[in-house]
Amino acid sequence: MGENTKEACPVDEVIHNRRAILSTGTAVGENTNRLDAVGENTNTGPMVGNDTNAMPSAQVELDLVEPVGDNTKPRSPLLPVRHQRDFFVCDIFDAALKGDSASMEHPIFSLSKKPDLKVRRYENGEKWAEIRPSIKGLATVFDRDILIYCISQLVAAVNDARPISQRLRLRAYDLLVATNRDTSGRGYLQLREALERLQGTQIATNVITGGKEVFDVFGLINRARIVRETRDGRMQEVEIELSDWVFQAVEAQEVLTLDRRYFQLAKPLERRLYELARKHVGQQAGFKINIDKLRNKCGSQSTTKEFRRLLQSIITDDTAHNHMPGYSFTIVDDMVEMKPKAGTEPPALPPLPGLRLKEESYTRAREHAPGWDVYGLEAEWRDWIAKKNITPDSPDAHFIAFCKRRGKYPGFS
Repeated sequence: MGENTKEACPVDEVIHNRRAILSTGTAVGENTNRLDAVGENTNTGPMVGNDTNAMPSAQVELDLVEPVGDNTKPRSPLLPVRHQRDFFVCDIFDAALKGDSASMEHPIFSLSKKPDLKVRRYENGEKWAEIRPSIKGLATVFDRDILIYCISQLVAAVNDARPISQRLRLRAYDLLVATNRDTSGRGYLQLREALERLQGTQIATNVITGGKEVFDVFGLINRARIVRETRDGRMQEVEIELSDWVFQAVEAQEVLTLDRRYFQLAKPLERRLYELARKHVGQQAGFKINIDKLRNKCGSQSTTKEFRRLLQSIITDDTAHNHMPGYSFTIVDDMVEMKPKAGTEPPALPPLPGLRLKEESYTRAREHAPGWDVYGLEAEWRDWIAKKNITPDSPDAHFIAFCKRRGKYPGFS
């Protein structure tokens, strides 16, 4: 009693011991009365360059801790697949993704993620196009996802001998899932903004589409209307009317199949490069283009030097991760070569052109699977029986049974 003593804290003691180990290489409490003369060859610790099996305890402790990041894999440049395919999403997964070839060749869509308010004019021989933004900015490469989705719906209908129209009614949730977008409130807000940019972007052009030379001023879509909302204000159904220009491209079958990983490409320039490669390479062994001409075709506002750097960065990432779908890119002097990658053929529609369903089967399908797009369900059913190599004796009954198993659309009242 009366002595000025402090009880040692176990944590403080551990920290003190670890510091002692790191500073001396000797455990606390070990007899350390002997000091070695400077330069004397002793066995108390390894000399630099000596081949010894002994290791100071501090080094042993440090080696037990793995350096940060060593046990990690390089991150893929692709966006993650946000939604799995084990549930139905219209017919975007079952129809081949399509893009109109005219807008794939001409730089109509902005590469910027910020509002782009600059008027642009592009010329290629006798063809020219002037792109005029609205107050919301130009439609972006990511806004184009909506057009791809609509075009895919129309192409699936054409392949199935169903009538098509410029006006489509879609479920907003299906569109978001199919294009690998966020389905939170932010995702619905971004979809609304994308529709505004698509409708507001005006194009004056003489581009030849559908065998006709068109001198016109038009939007990418004529109108977009939210026809149904949920209780919390999110759009549930949206009606989109495509422009004559886009619809004529579909009617004239000026469309190309896209790889499904397109929606996983995170950089606008990556998407644009893929579109151009898909348009120009086709079935050729390769396609070469001057880097400055490629910059113009991409619609890039960067200098040629900066564009080269951005392109080389994508090439380096692709070499490491093989993330670019379908095509590889190389730069040689001032030329860029695009080549198809081996074994990367885009998906096609299931080969069941002769199978037709009766009209009353669609009515019964709606009764058993209320809220679903029955034509989309049909596309999914066709894909399924093709993969399973099933030839149903009664296609109508088989399809209706498929719809029964699907049941009511989630949240449909």
